[in-house]
Amino acid sequence: MARPCEEVVGVSDWRGPVQAPAGRTAQVGRPLLSLTLASLVDEVHAHSGAVYLLASGEPVLEMAVMAGMPRAFAAPWERVGINAPIPVAVAVRERRLVWVSGAEEMALRFPRIAMVLPYPFALAALPVATSRTMYGAVFVTWPGSHPLALAERERDRLVTACDRLALRLERAAAEHRTVRPEPDLITPPTAPAPSTLGTVEAARMVARLPYGLCALDLYGRVSYANPATAEMLGMPVSALLGTQLWASVPWLNDPVYEDRYRAALISQHVTSFVALRPPSDWLSFRFYPSTTGLSVRISRARAVAQMNRSGPRREDAPRLVTISHVLSLAGALTQAAGVQDVVQLVADEIAPAVGSRALILLGSRAGRLHVLGHRGYPDTHIADQLDGLSLSARSPCTHALNSGVPAFFDSRAEVERLYPSPEATSDGMAAWAYLPLIASGRPLGTCVLAYAEPHAFPTDERAVLTSLSGLVAQALERALLYDTKLQLAHGLQAALLPHTLPSLPSVEAAARYLPATQGMEIGGDFYDLVPSHGRAAAVIGDVQGHNVTAAALMGQVRTAVRAYTTVGQPPEEVMRSTNRLLIDLGTDLFASCLYLRMDPEREVAVMARAGHPPPLLRRPDGRVRVLDLAGGPLLGIDADATYQTTEVPLLPGSLLVLYTDGLIESPGVDIEDALADLGQRLGEAPEQPLDELADSLVRQSGALAQARLDDVALLLLRARAHA
Repeated sequence: MARPCEEVVGVSDWRGPVQAPAGRTAQVGRPLLSLTLASLVDEVHAHSGAVYLLASGEPVLEMAVMAGMPRAFAAPWERVGINAPIPVAVAVRERRLVWVSGAEEMALRFPRIAMVLPYPFALAALPVATSRTMYGAVFVTWPGSHPLALAERERDRLVTACDRLALRLERAAAEHRTVRPEPDLITPPTAPAPSTLGTVEAARMVARLPYGLCALDLYGRVSYANPATAEMLGMPVSALLGTQLWASVPWLNDPVYEDRYRAALISQHVTSFVALRPPSDWLSFRFYPSTTGLSVRISRARAVAQMNRSGPRREDAPRLVTISHVLSLAGALTQAAGVQDVVQLVADEIAPAVGSRALILLGSRAGRLHVLGHRGYPDTHIADQLDGLSLSARSPCTHALNSGVPAFFDSRAEVERLYPSPEATSDGMAAWAYLPLIASGRPLGTCVLAYAEPHAFPTDERAVLTSLSGLVAQALERALLYDTKLQLAHGLQAALLPHTLPSLPSVEAAARYLPATQGMEIGGDFYDLVPSHGRAAAVIGDVQGHNVTAAALMGQVRTAVRAYTTVGQPPEEVMRSTNRLLIDLGTDLFASCLYLRMDPEREVAVMARAGHPPPLLRRPDGRVRVLDLAGGPLLGIDADATYQTTEVPLLPGSLLVLYTDGLIESPGVDIEDALADLGQRLGEAPEQPLDELADSLVRQSGALAQARLDDVALLLLRARAHA
């Protein structure tokens, strides 16, 4: 019997995900995804695989089922943005099979995956789509022994299976049946009695072996252990069964050892390591992998005299961070854009992992420390006492930065003994780590991690924190450079656009400008309002491109339009003159433009258009009309181009909406539909100040979306009654 539906599969026409058709839904009765994935993995002799479905209403792929491996191995990618640098996302974006032959190619093309899973394995990712609709993606992996090339037979079976799955999902959507995530397909662990392995004779033979022999399932849990294993590990077999070695044996509680288990399972290669059983016994562990688990051989290692370890770990010491966690953090830091991104990543990833309650990130500039960001302090003014601190001041922050050596204080008494200044401990915390941030040999600042309780910093934790500080410093160096460029871009953009619109008796005006959210956030959209011989002239345009060149050309075009307007040229001449100027400049860039001159006495506006989107006119009675104006080609194409003008009635109270295409263009939306939607919102908008209306139009158009690819310029003009 079908259970109540929990989630409707998100589908997409590939211009953007949409929700499955509305109506009564029923859950798909058979495990559609699991069966397809199991069959596919078996057909191509793959090691593991997963099916992703597009989330409903958002550009995200969600893992629906995984086979052959614990889901924890793919935990960083359970939800993947469509634009993420991940094979399944690339397969969906480009509608093609993505093949990665091994660890070297993975490191070159998908470094974030390679950092988290630095093991030899091959991977294929494919879209699950019909000709009309995108449903999701599939990936499968093979051990590192797979040939460098994907066989034609494997390719055909992968494509066929994904096409078949897409058709089944299409049928399910058409029948309003819900496809939900399904239980992962992991080989269940075997659980023989400790004294049994196959036959009695086999068990006796294994029990007589002079070395330890145990079996781990795919989750790393012990499913069998012989007596020698218990003797070597110093724990009874009953305490080992059903547990992970690194969780049940205190001196194996080290991320390096867990990493060897992961490496063996993913690569299907034999891996090994040597570990110290306190106080002085060295043991050798060797993993023999298969697709159902691992066989582990444990033997005594030869004496290792020169290995430098800090001694056995305390049994109650918490595991700091896993290698996967560290590598995932490293990958995330490489994509941090600005300084606040770095602060947030440290707060979200590093601080919780090491038990820190609060943090302050300090930057060094002009001989002083400046607070770049802080998290975790209930009183936000606590960080202010460090802002502007001289590098010559006696403080743990400055000492760590000047010396380049981290400082760790496990209690308030320890820090007060060395730094009796009250500022050193006035943040209400009980232990601190001061980590110098040094990148490219240059001191950038200090990261302060504060702990609510006294906190011991063992050697291994100090090593991890020191390594993490290096990653943070490199990310901070890039972020500071990015923020500097961004400030430069914003300053240039602000200088090229009008600071304010003039106050004119005949027209009320409001404008908005939003840069694209990619690149340097600077572009070629422009607008202006110019007094002209008792009248008002307005212009809006868009120079091709989103860079400094486009912005500089935009400034020249805007200046030219203003100059031609000031000398009294009619609208058609202003457009022709600007077109010739653009061609004379010898640039390869083009520009669209809309120019109008308002005549309040005659209650008309004369307009000329050069390849620009048509303006909207809302009459005093509230009706909205799209003005289909005569015009000519884009500026900068044809030196002999002419630009016809159109005279439009403009009664007092009429509202003109001039905009660039960034306001109405969005992926997956037809431009005509978007323009009609803008007109509908304009017609339904209540009478309100133009500034409020401008904010509303920009917000409702989706122009504030995170992935805005184009600049947005909006100019509103309302005709006033003439005196």
